[in-house]
Amino acid sequence: MATEITFPDSAARAAAGAEQEVSGEKMSLSMGPSHPSTHGVLRLQMELDGEVLTKCDPVLGYLHRGDEKLAENMTYNQFVPYTDRLDYLAPLANNMAYAIAVERLAKLEVPARCQAIRVLTAEMARISAHLMGLGAFGLDVGAWTVLVHSLNQREGLYKLFEELTGARFTTSYTRIGGVMRDVPPGWLERVGAFCDSFLPALEEILSLLTRNKIFTDRTVGVGVITKEDAIAYGLTGPNLRGSGVPLDLRKDKPYSGYEQYEFDVPVGTKGDCYDRYLVRGEEMRQSVRIIRQVIKNFPGGDWYAKDAKKIFGPPKSKVLTSMEELIQNFMLVTEGPQMPAGEVYFEAENPKGALGFFVVSKGGGVPWRLKIRSPSFCNLSIVPKICTGIMVSDVVAVLGSLDFVMGECDR
Repeated sequence: MATEITFPDSAARAAAGAEQEVSGEKMSLSMGPSHPSTHGVLRLQMELDGEVLTKCDPVLGYLHRGDEKLAENMTYNQFVPYTDRLDYLAPLANNMAYAIAVERLAKLEVPARCQAIRVLTAEMARISAHLMGLGAFGLDVGAWTVLVHSLNQREGLYKLFEELTGARFTTSYTRIGGVMRDVPPGWLERVGAFCDSFLPALEEILSLLTRNKIFTDRTVGVGVITKEDAIAYGLTGPNLRGSGVPLDLRKDKPYSGYEQYEFDVPVGTKGDCYDRYLVRGEEMRQSVRIIRQVIKNFPGGDWYAKDAKKIFGPPKSKVLTSMEELIQNFMLVTEGPQMPAGEVYFEAENPKGALGFFVVSKGGGVPWRLKIRSPSFCNLSIVPKICTGIMVSDVVAVLGSLDFVMGECDR
């Protein structure tokens, strides 16, 4: 825990004059950037009057990696692993949002099987991310058991991710025009079995918090975000829906076949920390509902766009036996998928909110410019407003309820 405390000296108080006399002595307290409650390298520069915050400014940029500039110097497929490292708790959802943006630039439609695979993995990633967010939130307010149970369920998902993609954490599964590989035999049945065991476990996890007196005292009425403020500050995802705004891009601007599936959009009423917790809990139930529908109606056919020869690579068997496919593969690897000139913006409903990609192309296999709209960055913008006037101990609960990831915030 790195904490920096400075007390205003007598000379500073004298210089402040009448304003200092009215406000009284203030203490400057820095929480972070190395602090367990900041969920990464976030620094909160706080001004305190006793234990009450009179000012709270988030200081960002400690994790800046220049992803957007890096995208200008690599092919479209080479950038896929970098999207894993935005919201690194839901890499499959990040991959999907980026791939759809580039495919819309190329006016490319992927087959129904590919869309179903992407929806399935994105909803699994949503559950995984919410489990981690729920566990960390519980830990922030003193509920250690919730984190242990959440990580246990998340481990079951990671085993399924590894079986599908070959990796547990940073999967890099999606490709422009399809996915890396088809689902392995029996994998859908194992996903269904996980859903059957997960729902009772989820109810047990939520029961540890929902009617817990300590948890409700720490969250009910704390960090209230009104509907008007949530919209004005550009909040998206569970933080926006927790304030009573039923905006969900999967419903309002369907993509990848989401219009085929039935699910409800949970919304809050008060917009406090407790409402945001309830929304994420219900979203996990709805994700299971979507996953079961995908498995039940899983389409056949190709898992990549076969007709997109200048975009998606040929199968390895053909690369080794056909000169045409060998040359095609060589050109894709060296020059990248060939895109027309133009620009496109697409945003997907990620676990943290609306993840958007603005891609500008001048033709060829490398983007001329790429801009990322990260939901965590926008969601943190409201921290100075909702943290003013609360106690220092409540700041921890507010940060946990916002469920941000600094990997995409400091992209």
